[in-house]
Amino acid sequence: MQIRLAVTVVVLLVGSFGLLAQRGGGGGSFGRGGGIRHAEDEPKPEFPTDAEFHFIRTEYRDLPQFQRRFGFASRNATGQGWWMVDWPDADEHFSMGVQRLTRVATGDPRHLGLMDPHLFDYPWIYATQAGYWALTNAEAARLGEYLRRGGYLVVDDFWGPEQWEIFRMTMDRALPNRPIVEIALSDSVMHVLYDIEAKDRTFIPGTRHLRRGANGTIVQQPAGSAPAWRAITDEHDRMVVAVNFNTDVGDAWEYADSPDYPEPMTTLAYRYGVNYLIYAMTH
Repeated sequence: MQIRLAVTVVVLLVGSFGLLAQRGGGGGSFGRGGGIRHAEDEPKPEFPTDAEFHFIRTEYRDLPQFQRRFGFASRNATGQGWWMVDWPDADEHFSMGVQRLTRVATGDPRHLGLMDPHLFDYPWIYATQAGYWALTNAEAARLGEYLRRGGYLVVDDFWGPEQWEIFRMTMDRALPNRPIVEIALSDSVMHVLYDIEAKDRTFIPGTRHLRRGANGTIVQQPAGSAPAWRAITDEHDRMVVAVNFNTDVGDAWEYADSPDYPEPMTTLAYRYGVNYLIYAMTH
Protein backbone atom coordinates (compact mmCIF):
# COMPACT_ATOMS: atom_id res chain seq x y z
CA MET A 1 0.00 0.00 0.00
CA GLN A 2 1.28 3.40 -0.94
CA ILE A 3 0.93 6.45 1.28
CA ARG A 4 -2.10 8.53 0.37
CA LEU A 5 -0.68 11.89 -0.70
CA ALA A 6 -3.15 14.71 -1.25
CA VAL A 7 -2.37 17.49 -3.73
CA THR A 8 -4.03 20.53 -2.21
CA VAL A 9 -4.54 24.06 -3.51
CA VAL A 10 -3.36 26.24 -0.64
CA VAL A 11 -4.62 29.77 -0.06
CA LEU A 12 -3.48 32.19 2.62
CA LEU A 13 -6.57 33.05 4.63
CA VAL A 14 -5.27 35.53 7.20
CA GLY A 15 -2.51 38.06 6.95
CA SER A 16 -0.87 37.81 10.36
CA PHE A 17 0.34 34.96 12.48
CA GLY A 18 -0.16 37.32 15.38
CA LEU A 19 -3.80 36.23 15.36
CA LEU A 20 -2.60 32.88 16.68
CA ALA A 21 -0.65 34.34 19.56
CA GLN A 22 -0.33 37.08 22.13
CA ARG A 23 -3.53 36.55 24.05
CA GLY A 24 -3.76 37.30 27.75
CA GLY A 25 -2.82 34.97 30.59
CA GLY A 26 -1.78 34.52 34.17
CA GLY A 27 1.60 35.21 35.70
CA GLY A 28 4.80 33.53 36.77
CA SER A 29 8.48 33.29 36.00
CA PHE A 30 10.23 31.72 33.03
CA GLY A 31 12.24 28.55 33.09
CA ARG A 32 11.47 25.25 31.44
CA GLY A 33 7.96 26.48 30.72
CA GLY A 34 7.22 26.75 34.42
CA GLY A 35 4.94 29.73 34.98
CA ILE A 36 5.05 31.03 31.42
CA ARG A 37 1.67 32.55 30.65
CA HIS A 38 -0.90 30.97 28.33
CA ALA A 39 -4.28 32.22 27.25
CA GLU A 40 -6.73 32.07 30.11
CA ASP A 41 -9.62 29.64 29.74
CA GLU A 42 -8.59 28.68 26.24
CA PRO A 43 -11.16 26.14 24.98
CA LYS A 44 -9.96 22.74 23.88
CA PRO A 45 -9.64 22.85 20.08
CA GLU A 46 -11.94 20.62 18.09
CA PHE A 47 -10.88 18.82 14.94
CA PRO A 48 -12.65 16.40 12.62
CA THR A 49 -11.53 12.79 12.80
CA ASP A 50 -11.49 12.37 9.01
CA ALA A 51 -9.18 14.74 7.12
CA GLU A 52 -6.33 14.80 4.63
CA PHE A 53 -3.79 16.02 7.22
CA HIS A 54 -3.27 14.87 10.79
CA PHE A 55 -0.28 16.00 12.84
CA ILE A 56 1.40 12.66 13.61
CA ARG A 57 3.83 12.60 16.52
CA THR A 58 6.26 9.68 16.44
CA GLU A 59 6.51 7.51 19.56
CA TYR A 60 9.85 5.88 20.36
CA ARG A 61 11.84 4.43 23.24
CA ASP A 62 14.59 6.50 24.87
CA LEU A 63 18.21 5.47 24.85
CA PRO A 64 18.97 4.02 28.31
CA GLN A 65 21.48 6.76 29.16
CA PHE A 66 18.99 9.49 28.31
CA GLN A 67 15.74 8.16 29.69
CA ARG A 68 13.17 10.82 30.44
CA ARG A 69 11.22 9.91 33.53
CA PHE A 70 7.59 10.71 34.20
CA GLY A 71 6.93 14.43 34.17
CA PHE A 72 5.19 17.28 32.42
CA ALA A 73 5.08 17.25 28.64
CA SER A 74 3.07 20.43 28.05
CA ARG A 75 0.98 22.47 30.50
CA ASN A 76 -0.97 19.86 32.44
CA ALA A 77 -0.12 16.91 30.17
CA THR A 78 2.18 14.36 31.79
CA GLY A 79 3.92 11.19 30.70
CA GLN A 80 7.22 9.43 30.23
CA GLY A 81 9.67 9.55 27.33
CA TRP A 82 11.29 12.25 25.22
CA TRP A 83 8.94 11.64 22.27
CA MET A 84 6.12 13.47 24.04
CA VAL A 85 7.87 16.77 24.90
CA ASP A 86 5.55 19.71 24.03
CA TRP A 87 2.60 17.32 23.52
CA PRO A 88 -0.26 17.98 22.97
CA ASP A 89 -0.08 21.78 22.82
CA ALA A 90 2.45 22.03 19.98
CA ASP A 91 0.50 19.52 17.90
CA GLU A 92 -2.84 21.24 18.51
CA HIS A 93 -1.57 24.78 17.98
CA PHE A 94 0.20 23.89 14.73
CA SER A 95 -2.92 22.08 13.51
CA MET A 96 -5.01 25.16 14.37
CA GLY A 97 -2.57 27.26 12.35
CA VAL A 98 -2.88 24.98 9.34
CA GLN A 99 -6.68 25.27 9.62
CA ARG A 100 -6.55 29.07 9.71
CA LEU A 101 -3.78 29.73 7.22
CA THR A 102 -4.50 27.19 4.47
CA ARG A 103 -7.26 25.21 2.81
CA VAL A 104 -5.73 21.91 3.91
CA ALA A 105 -8.45 19.82 5.55
CA THR A 106 -6.95 19.34 9.03
CA GLY A 107 -7.95 16.63 11.47
CA ASP A 108 -7.19 15.71 15.06
CA PRO A 109 -3.50 15.33 15.99
CA ARG A 110 -2.41 11.77 16.71
CA HIS A 111 0.64 9.84 17.90
CA LEU A 112 1.86 6.39 16.95
CA GLY A 113 4.96 4.21 16.77
CA LEU A 114 6.85 3.38 13.61
CA MET A 115 5.62 -0.21 13.62
CA ASP A 116 1.98 0.86 13.71
CA PRO A 117 0.21 -0.49 10.58
CA HIS A 118 -1.52 2.90 10.11
CA LEU A 119 1.81 4.71 9.63
CA PHE A 120 1.48 4.56 5.85
CA ASP A 121 -1.88 6.34 5.97
CA TYR A 122 -0.19 9.63 6.84
CA PRO A 123 2.11 11.69 4.58
CA TRP A 124 3.78 13.75 7.36
CA ILE A 125 5.21 12.74 10.75
CA TYR A 126 7.10 14.65 13.43
CA ALA A 127 9.72 13.54 15.95
CA THR A 128 11.13 15.69 18.74
CA GLN A 129 14.38 15.11 20.68
CA ALA A 130 15.72 12.81 17.95
CA GLY A 131 19.12 12.80 19.63
CA TYR A 132 17.66 10.61 22.38
CA TRP A 133 15.72 8.03 20.39
CA ALA A 134 16.61 4.34 20.40
CA LEU A 135 15.11 2.90 17.23
CA THR A 136 15.40 -0.85 16.81
CA ASN A 137 16.63 -2.21 13.49
CA ALA A 138 13.03 -3.06 12.61
CA GLU A 139 11.87 0.48 13.40
CA ALA A 140 14.72 2.03 11.40
CA ALA A 141 13.89 -0.20 8.45
CA ARG A 142 10.21 0.72 8.69
CA LEU A 143 11.10 4.44 8.80
CA GLY A 144 13.22 4.01 5.68
CA GLU A 145 10.38 2.20 3.91
CA TYR A 146 7.95 4.94 4.93
CA LEU A 147 10.21 7.66 3.51
CA ARG A 148 10.96 5.79 0.28
CA ARG A 149 7.23 5.31 -0.31
CA GLY A 150 6.47 9.01 -0.17
CA GLY A 151 6.42 9.88 3.53
CA TYR A 152 7.98 12.96 5.08
CA LEU A 153 9.63 13.31 8.50
CA VAL A 154 10.28 16.53 10.45
CA VAL A 155 12.78 16.26 13.33
CA ASP A 156 13.20 19.04 15.85
CA ASP A 157 14.70 20.21 19.16
CA PHE A 158 17.92 18.25 19.43
CA TRP A 159 21.26 19.78 20.24
CA GLY A 160 25.03 19.44 20.10
CA PRO A 161 27.53 16.99 18.57
CA GLU A 162 26.56 13.93 20.63
CA GLN A 163 22.86 14.14 19.81
CA TRP A 164 23.67 14.93 16.19
CA GLU A 165 25.78 11.77 15.89
CA ILE A 166 23.00 9.62 17.39
CA PHE A 167 20.53 11.07 14.89
CA ARG A 168 22.95 10.69 11.96
CA MET A 169 23.70 7.06 12.76
CA THR A 170 19.99 6.27 13.09
CA MET A 171 19.18 7.84 9.74
CA ASP A 172 22.06 5.96 8.13
CA ARG A 173 20.32 2.75 9.18
CA ALA A 174 16.99 4.00 7.85
CA LEU A 175 18.31 5.47 4.59
CA PRO A 176 21.81 4.10 3.96
CA ASN A 177 24.17 6.30 1.97
CA ARG A 178 21.79 9.27 1.85
CA PRO A 179 23.72 12.34 3.07
CA ILE A 180 22.35 15.04 5.35
CA VAL A 181 22.83 18.40 3.66
CA GLU A 182 22.12 22.06 4.36
CA ILE A 183 18.86 23.29 2.83
CA ALA A 184 19.73 25.80 0.12
CA LEU A 185 17.88 29.11 0.23
CA SER A 186 16.86 28.42 -3.36
CA ASP A 187 15.28 25.06 -2.49
CA SER A 188 11.58 24.84 -3.30
CA VAL A 189 10.72 23.93 0.31
CA MET A 190 11.82 27.43 1.27
CA HIS A 191 9.36 29.05 -1.14
CA VAL A 192 6.50 26.59 -1.66
CA LEU A 193 4.13 28.94 0.19
CA TYR A 194 6.11 31.39 2.32
CA ASP A 195 9.45 32.84 1.22
CA ILE A 196 12.05 31.95 3.83
CA GLU A 197 15.16 34.08 3.45
CA ALA A 198 18.68 34.22 4.87
CA LYS A 199 17.52 36.37 7.79
CA ASP A 200 15.09 33.62 8.78
CA ARG A 201 17.81 31.07 9.49
CA THR A 202 17.76 32.26 13.05
CA PHE A 203 17.60 30.65 16.46
CA ILE A 204 14.06 29.75 17.56
CA PRO A 205 14.16 29.50 21.37
CA GLY A 206 12.63 27.05 23.75
CA THR A 207 11.17 28.53 26.91
CA ARG A 208 14.35 27.49 28.74
CA HIS A 209 16.15 30.09 26.60
CA LEU A 210 13.89 32.97 27.67
CA ARG A 211 14.46 35.41 30.51
CA ARG A 212 12.52 38.38 31.78
CA GLY A 213 14.15 41.73 31.12
CA ALA A 214 13.34 45.30 31.99
CA ASN A 215 11.87 45.85 28.52
CA GLY A 216 10.31 42.45 27.96
CA THR A 217 11.44 38.96 27.04
CA ILE A 218 15.14 38.32 26.42
CA VAL A 219 16.31 35.40 24.26
CA GLN A 220 19.51 33.72 25.42
CA GLN A 221 20.90 31.41 22.75
CA PRO A 222 23.06 28.60 24.21
CA ALA A 223 26.75 29.42 23.97
CA GLY A 224 28.49 27.74 21.05
CA SER A 225 25.27 26.70 19.32
CA ALA A 226 24.27 27.59 15.78
CA PRO A 227 20.84 26.75 14.34
CA ALA A 228 20.89 24.59 11.24
CA TRP A 229 18.21 23.72 8.70
CA ARG A 230 19.14 20.48 6.98
CA ALA A 231 17.55 17.77 4.87
CA ILE A 232 17.79 14.26 3.49
CA THR A 233 16.58 13.58 -0.04
CA ASP A 234 15.71 10.34 -1.77
CA GLU A 235 17.21 9.04 -5.01
CA HIS A 236 14.76 11.22 -6.97
CA ASP A 237 16.02 14.37 -5.16
CA ARG A 238 12.75 14.72 -3.22
CA MET A 239 13.25 15.98 0.33
CA VAL A 240 12.02 13.27 2.71
CA VAL A 241 13.47 14.50 6.04
CA ALA A 242 13.51 18.11 7.31
CA VAL A 243 15.99 18.63 10.14
CA ASN A 244 15.64 21.48 12.65
CA PHE A 245 18.91 21.30 14.61
CA ASN A 246 20.00 23.48 17.54
CA THR A 247 16.61 25.19 17.50
CA ASP A 248 13.18 24.56 19.03
CA VAL A 249 10.33 24.96 16.57
CA GLY A 250 8.05 22.82 18.75
CA ASP A 251 8.19 25.26 21.66
CA ALA A 252 7.29 28.14 19.34
CA TRP A 253 4.16 26.21 18.35
CA GLU A 254 3.43 25.11 21.92
CA TYR A 255 3.53 28.68 23.26
CA ALA A 256 1.78 30.31 20.30
CA ASP A 257 -0.89 31.59 22.69
CA SER A 258 1.55 33.03 25.22
CA PRO A 259 2.17 36.78 25.53
CA ASP A 260 5.58 35.89 27.00
CA TYR A 261 6.86 34.00 23.96
CA PRO A 262 8.34 36.20 21.18
CA GLU A 263 5.68 36.54 18.49
CA PRO A 264 8.20 36.83 15.59
CA MET A 265 9.61 33.44 16.54
CA THR A 266 6.16 31.85 16.55
CA THR A 267 5.52 33.43 13.14
CA LEU A 268 8.75 31.98 11.77
CA ALA A 269 8.06 28.53 13.24
CA TYR A 270 4.68 28.42 11.50
CA ARG A 271 6.25 29.46 8.22
CA TYR A 272 8.73 26.61 8.39
CA GLY A 273 6.13 24.08 9.48
CA VAL A 274 3.54 25.05 6.88
CA ASN A 275 6.16 25.01 4.11
CA TYR A 276 7.27 21.53 5.16
CA LEU A 277 3.69 20.34 5.13
CA ILE A 278 2.78 21.80 1.73
CA TYR A 279 5.98 20.44 0.23
CA ALA A 280 5.25 16.97 1.65
CA MET A 281 1.73 16.97 0.21
CA THR A 282 2.62 18.31 -3.24
CA HIS A 283 6.00 16.75 -4.10
